[in-house]
Amino acid sequence: MSLAPGIDPSLVTGAWREGDPSGSRQFADIGDVRLDSGTTLADVRLAYETWGTYDGSNAVLVLHALTGDSHVHGPAGPGHPTPGWWDAVVGPGLPIDTDRFFVVAANILGGCQGSTGPASLDPDGLPWGGSFPALTVRDQVRAEVALADLLGILRWHGVVGGSAGGMRALEWAVEHPERVDRLFLLATSAAASAEQIALSRTQVAAIENDPAWFSGDYYDGPHGPLVGLDLARRIAHIAYRSEGELADRFGRTVQDDGRWAVDSYLQHHGAKLVGRFDAGAYVVLTSAMDSHDVGRDRGGIEAALKRVTARTVVAGIDSDRLYPIHQQQQLADLIPGAGPLEVVKSPFGHDGFLIEADQVGELARSLLA
Repeated sequence: MSLAPGIDPSLVTGAWREGDPSGSRQFADIGDVRLDSGTTLADVRLAYETWGTYDGSNAVLVLHALTGDSHVHGPAGPGHPTPGWWDAVVGPGLPIDTDRFFVVAANILGGCQGSTGPASLDPDGLPWGGSFPALTVRDQVRAEVALADLLGILRWHGVVGGSAGGMRALEWAVEHPERVDRLFLLATSAAASAEQIALSRTQVAAIENDPAWFSGDYYDGPHGPLVGLDLARRIAHIAYRSEGELADRFGRTVQDDGRWAVDSYLQHHGAKLVGRFDAGAYVVLTSAMDSHDVGRDRGGIEAALKRVTARTVVAGIDSDRLYPIHQQQQLADLIPGAGPLEVVKSPFGHDGFLIEADQVGELARSLLA
């Protein structure tokens, strides 16, 4: 497989790195984080952004998905290659109203947009690379708890997350029920399924079998594992969309250049991600999602979900084949403070949690009111 059009063949990583414009990021040095593996990750930093003014009781934590970052709201510009990923939901006068709420969004631990991850520097001043430790979702929430402590936020008015962000939102509410007043879970699950793990391991294999992977130590090389990351994104993007949408948009259309239209579409999305993400972070974060199981060491899923005290809205996407609706039904059935499952109608599959701003925003507005 050759590089898709639009990918710079000399690119090593699309990660934010020291010396790059910081944009609207702020940085919190949260110290050492003890990991589920028993090791300690030293000198951890989280990049984060905030909007609004904190009054002691109005903080809302918005948690991004796999390839998102802290830039939930705001324009593209120096330091931010893309506009805010939830610009239609978070902002002044919008459902998560930054005139009313103090909104916090952090780049996930293990990520590549300013937080400690494989592309960032270790305590010796060298890229972590392949020596970066394996993480779990609980490790990532542990880092977010330290950030909240540093910001002086003892209780969140709301914690909101979709997909991988929903995993962390759920962990917040299970492990720290006294700190979460309202909980919004979107297109997520109580535990990663066998099919989700199978898809993620295939994506990881695509990266790790790229000759430029070098066991994760490619940061000083001539280029990164660009082919592998591109292919991983294409595999993922098929699962993010619905069969019906792909059929309606592309069918069996062949472009003038001889390529299938749907293949060109996937190449476009692969190239976009390669330009703004990091292969090492993709491996670490995807593997962390595989670890997700709120019932682990808590007596099972039902016992774990009974620990949630937050008023909860659970929403699924009717066309989502990656996180099918029965996974959200389980959450709605077993979380004591959850209402009936909310179903977002969308042709866009899993990505509907990002695209269907009107439906999702109204659910957020009602919960946070």
